[in-house]
Formats: sequence, C-alpha cells, structure tokens
Amino acid sequence: MPFIDVSNLDAVERVPGWHGRYFHSQSMTFAHYDFARGSSIHEHHHPQEEVYEVIEGELEVTIDGTARIARAGVVAIVPSNMRHSVKALTDGRAIIVDYPLRRDFVQAR
Repeated sequence: MPFIDVSNLDAVERVPGWHGRYFHSQSMTFAHYDFARGSSIHEHHHPQEEVYEVIEGELEVTIDGTARIARAGVVAIVPSNMRHSVKALTDGRAIIVDYPLRRDFVQAR
C-alpha cells in the first residue's frame, strides 16, 4: 500500500500517556504519537535503530545515560541495542521510526 492516511488508523495507548498510530513499510516501523506531559517510556533497549522526530512539544530523551531535549528541529537517534528512556516535558506529538521494522508493534488497521 503506497499511501496511508494515518488519521484513519486506530490509536493504541502503548504505555500510559502515549497514544500511537502504527504502520509498517517493507523495512521500517512508523509510530505517530500524541504524548502527555509527565508520561514516560521506561529504560529499555531493542535491536532496532530508533529515531525520535518531535513535531510539537518537548521530550527528554536519555540515551546511554546522557539526557538531552528533543523538540521540533532537534532529532534524537538511538543506536541499535542502546539503553534509552523518554520523559514528556510537555504535551505534544512525535513521529518515531524504527529500522528494521518492529514486528511487536501491531498495525492497528
């Protein structure tokens, strides 16, 4: 399917305060998130490289123990198998892309 209208996908609350709409290309997973101030994603790691593109708001992204602020124009890139966590400093929206694709992220529709 070469075109996907993300607004037609069901939102899934993967962790409290993070509502995502997911889809896959042949080799990548895309998540369009709305996040709530104060919500967080626990420290974890996975084999996929992961990119956080913030559209609105601010996220504190900690990668291998170093915390930085991701916001519009500042992208966080998490290398494969690197421990990382995320805290929402504001309400906002972000697009998160994983390569290669994450089969554990179920396409909502």
